[in-house]
Amino acid sequence: MEVSARDDPGITAALAVGLSSYVGYIGALTPNETRAVAIAAIGLAALANVLGVRLVARTLQWLTALKLGTLVLLVVLALSVGTGHWSNLLPFVAQRTGSEPMPAALAPAFVGAFFAFGGWWEIGKLAGETRDPARTMPRGPALGVLAVLLIYIVTSAVFLSVVPLEQVTTSQAFAAQAGQALFGRAGGSIFALIVIIAVLGSLLALLMALPRVYYAMARDGVFLKAVGDISPRFGTPTRAIAIQATLASILVLLGTFDQIVTYFVFVTVAFVGLTVGALIVLRRRVGNDAPYRTPLYPVTPIVFLVLVVATLLLLAGHSPREAALGLGVVVLGIPVYALTLRAHADSFASSSRSADPDYS
Repeated sequence: MEVSARDDPGITAALAVGLSSYVGYIGALTPNETRAVAIAAIGLAALANVLGVRLVARTLQWLTALKLGTLVLLVVLALSVGTGHWSNLLPFVAQRTGSEPMPAALAPAFVGAFFAFGGWWEIGKLAGETRDPARTMPRGPALGVLAVLLIYIVTSAVFLSVVPLEQVTTSQAFAAQAGQALFGRAGGSIFALIVIIAVLGSLLALLMALPRVYYAMARDGVFLKAVGDISPRFGTPTRAIAIQATLASILVLLGTFDQIVTYFVFVTVAFVGLTVGALIVLRRRVGNDAPYRTPLYPVTPIVFLVLVVATLLLLAGHSPREAALGLGVVVLGIPVYALTLRAHADSFASSSRSADPDYS
């Protein structure tokens, strides 16, 4: 739960900035206007979730289909129109003009890939509500990651076949550039509009689900108590939603898309690594009687942790400022967490004394 509470504003801010870049593709925006559009998108999604989740929930399925449909459409059109050239992918390994040398170039590449694959761990939160979790939970993340892997590789390859890497002006609005390469400026604008709608749907989903983490933490006594209140009028955790929207908006004001993504990816990778490391600790404590299975243990967690350490070193070396900012935010949360726990402990002790008839 601590991982989500820490990286959720970063994910929200990154998506909002990405949305604003597509708005800027349709109509030129200044940097300040781009930030204003991103904050407005966050505010709109937050307001919709404050008013109620029924309408939001109904639209998410359609918007997810729209996102996947857009990617499939781009792939099909690129392959059928015949405007792509697979030679754009070559040379596959050699350093291109103006690019960073290895291994520095791996850092932003890891950030982009992690941003596409990130979130696979969220399914673990549903284990308590899943039928036959011992069978379902291992398959869910595995199949999900494989599906994203296939979509990511195919769409990236097709996009690069249509738009040579040297002609890419912005990684955020790349789908619009592919649409423009296929059908001219009008095609780019149409694809940009589709992406704007799809990303807005993602923001709606984030601001529906993620503030519930703050709400649950508050209800469990490990966060500010007031955040656990429900609006008597709308029946939604308005304060939790407001916290999510406010923090995300602050990040929009403070950084660019790449800076925001790097900021939250660094700490997210670190916490995911700590979670996997805890698996080894738990195994030592409970031995072979653990109520879960880990295929090829201990090889799989060790390999994963090695990759995590390598990723953290690359990110810290390439973007030390963003990495330090992410760690700083985590450190700032320590006193709040400590004070909240202390208040919770005092409240629990007080209620225990009141409930004890022998207490005098």
